[in-house]
Amino acid sequence: MKILMIEDNTSVSEMMGMFFQKEQWEVDFAYDGNEAMAKFKTDPADWDMITLDLNLPGKDGMQVAKEIRAISKTVPIIMLTARDSESDQVLGLDLGADDYVTKPFSPITLIARIKAIHRRADIGTSVNETAQNAPTIDQGEFDVFTDHFKLSSKTREAFLNGKEIPGLTPKEFDLLKTLAKKPRQVFSREQLLELVWDYEYYGDERTVDAHIKKLRQKVEKVGPQIIQTVWGVGYKFDDSEAGNE
Repeated sequence: MKILMIEDNTSVSEMMGMFFQKEQWEVDFAYDGNEAMAKFKTDPADWDMITLDLNLPGKDGMQVAKEIRAISKTVPIIMLTARDSESDQVLGLDLGADDYVTKPFSPITLIARIKAIHRRADIGTSVNETAQNAPTIDQGEFDVFTDHFKLSSKTREAFLNGKEIPGLTPKEFDLLKTLAKKPRQVFSREQLLELVWDYEYYGDERTVDAHIKKLRQKVEKVGPQIIQTVWGVGYKFDDSEAGNE
């Protein structure tokens, strides 16, 4: 794996460099936003992973994320930041980040996140290559469906009352599929981290909350809310009210 670590703190970079070397990953470092974009643009397809600090000199991390996504829709981005608010998490995800890790963090945690996202990216690439050659789907090709909802893993599309839920990211699609496969079953945040992100021990539950918030916003563009909060426990899929629209 080849990683571009965008981080202005040299101590953090040096520390992570040792861990990357132990994993036998190749890493290059950028210490401000302008340097980061110059390195990324040299060969965008050459990078397997981006770790991106938000508080950068020259050009902040949010702007860097936006510019990277304008060039590549697929390279995974993990944001690293001391910022801890939900609004920052949601904004980062909205700009195209795949995950969000708050400082201070354990190097082992970041390594686990990188491995999990890289596995998911490989799976997603295979699925997308298959979907590009797929014919238009019919009702029999939806592998998750209820009276009001249907989802196709083949084309990575989901519909509520016949309307496509727009702009689902790979993580949002996987999260929706996981919930919808077992309607009305309550999933804890820990379960969702393990099932959707492959984080058994190293997950940050706020990652789930931020993705749920973005997913709900997209669902609400086409119909009533089908992702319900079960206070003190987690989340569930319930489209029983969708027929009342």
